[in-house]
Amino acid sequence: MKFNVFVGAAALALTGTTSVAYAQNVPTVLIDGSSTVFPISEAVAEEFQKEQKGKTRVTVGVSGTGGGFKKFCRGELDITGASRPIKKEEMELCAQNNVEYIEMPIAIDALATIINPDNKFAECLSVDELKTMWAPEAQGKITNWNQINPKFPDAPLVLFGAGTDSGTYDYYTFAIVGKEHSSRGDFTATEDDNVTVQGVSRDKNALGFLGLAYFDHNKDKIKRVAIRQADGSCVLPSVETAVDGTYQPLTRPIFYYVDKSKADQKHVADYIHFAFNPKNQQALVSEVGYVALPENIAVAATKKFDNRTTGTHFGGGSKVGVKMDDLVK
Repeated sequence: MKFNVFVGAAALALTGTTSVAYAQNVPTVLIDGSSTVFPISEAVAEEFQKEQKGKTRVTVGVSGTGGGFKKFCRGELDITGASRPIKKEEMELCAQNNVEYIEMPIAIDALATIINPDNKFAECLSVDELKTMWAPEAQGKITNWNQINPKFPDAPLVLFGAGTDSGTYDYYTFAIVGKEHSSRGDFTATEDDNVTVQGVSRDKNALGFLGLAYFDHNKDKIKRVAIRQADGSCVLPSVETAVDGTYQPLTRPIFYYVDKSKADQKHVADYIHFAFNPKNQQALVSEVGYVALPENIAVAATKKFDNRTTGTHFGGGSKVGVKMDDLVK
């Protein structure tokens, strides 16, 4: 895969193989948004451009979910990736700019809580224990592992996580703390999940969170934490536990939002049909570590796009335990 810088360091122009040449004024699909969704867009864009043989170009930016929605609701994008549903203030910004959107689940994700491979005591944590770590009132007060559980060692608690403009941060705080965008502030927050991976891999007392795909790509450096369920079982984040719904509450859909006014453009419609083709879903989404949409959901999502069904299933915030069927009606 070859990358060219498109706009700054965050936006990547995906050119597929070096044998693909692009003519001037070639139609371009403009995508930005979530770093969590980025690996999917990256993989789909590369294969789509190979199929197009230079007739269409795709650019993929990584502004974060919040940053992507700002651009999208100003009418600057065709598609934005989001690791959480659109918020009320973003809905209002879109309305102000007459941007109608088609909300489509692009994949299923599980957020992974991660620790250093040398950590043998925190391999299974309850939601309450994680809330003790991450709640706003923990700032400056919960600084040692033994404050989480007296059986844990008297060792400093070092925290890493997604940046506060990230949909991953919003969903993690919603699922763990109980309120979106609510957490302590004294942790290393970053839009680059590689920073979290490096931080946790280098500090035996560190804990962080990120999307499952980033764990899968770095599982030689970090370790997953199982979540203790209501029945006492410890369930690890994985493709299998995301599909069967046993890994809760950190399993979620991730999204594409498509500007309805751009949907009639052939290159945008072709890209969407390619991305939601069940065969491509299984090959490309699975390849980057996410859970591909079941075939019936992928087909229903495409129908939703073809019918130009706009609006959101959500009321301006995240929900736990959402059924995929409900998102494509």
